[in-house]
Amino acid sequence: MAEFSIKDLESLSGIKAHTIRMWEQRYELLNPKRTDTNIRFYCDNDLKRILNVTLLCKMGYRISKVAGMSEKEMSEIIAENASEESEESHLLNIMKLAMLNYDELLFNNVMDRFLADHDVEQAFKSIFIPFLSQIGVLWLTNSICPAQEHFVSNLIRQKVYTYVDALPVEENENQKTFVLYLPEGEMHDLGLLMLHYVFRFAGHRTIFLGQNVPVEDLSQVSDRLGELVFVSFLTSCHVKNDIEKYFTHLVDTFTDSGCTFHFTGAATNEKESPRKDLISIHENAESIISSLA
Repeated sequence: MAEFSIKDLESLSGIKAHTIRMWEQRYELLNPKRTDTNIRFYCDNDLKRILNVTLLCKMGYRISKVAGMSEKEMSEIIAENASEESEESHLLNIMKLAMLNYDELLFNNVMDRFLADHDVEQAFKSIFIPFLSQIGVLWLTNSICPAQEHFVSNLIRQKVYTYVDALPVEENENQKTFVLYLPEGEMHDLGLLMLHYVFRFAGHRTIFLGQNVPVEDLSQVSDRLGELVFVSFLTSCHVKNDIEKYFTHLVDTFTDSGCTFHFTGAATNEKESPRKDLISIHENAESIISSLA
């Protein structure tokens, strides 16, 4: 059984720690246990409950009513009344549980349920990409460990490779060419894999370079192929601390090249582009897709 701190519950549910404590005191919503040193902790059932409570509150239910519900009642209401948006929120919460508990069967059940009624691109936009954005935040706040991130990332990676391999490689003169890469020090490439699928499905040419690519290598690709659209995700603390220096390096290298760069990810939050004609910062991957695909 996993153990979670109240800060973990805050990061995973989006409910502030002081609100969770208030709900405990007022409604006995959760029943935390204590370690031998008297430190409070929560179990899997507590996390599942707070995730379901979060979803029901977003659906318009008052916390005073939700707190009195059993787990069965919560599940029935969610199943009967969930809109597509709230259904997706529920699936994202279940995926978090699968990640935290290393539960491959639960993960596959979630995805099979969604793909039974939706296409692959909708799965990317509504499930995978938002989930990866949340993982990026959890990573930066130390709410998940590397093993949990690697576990769920590899499950997603296996599925995405299957989807990409099923697409034909087509080239014509009017195609955009997208180069998907991660800079040095950045290792989280799942968002890139998804955009690899979305852009290729839309009929564009894609060049997937993957992780840990130096600027000099990008320049060599441009020298050979001409004007390119570079796309990258920035999530690591290392990249975040040096992001201004990195952008300056790109400006120095690619000014007048005709190339453009598009970035998103947790490390780009509240960052400004030094040259908006060359470097664009997007709120999320959906914004990149809307702008470019």
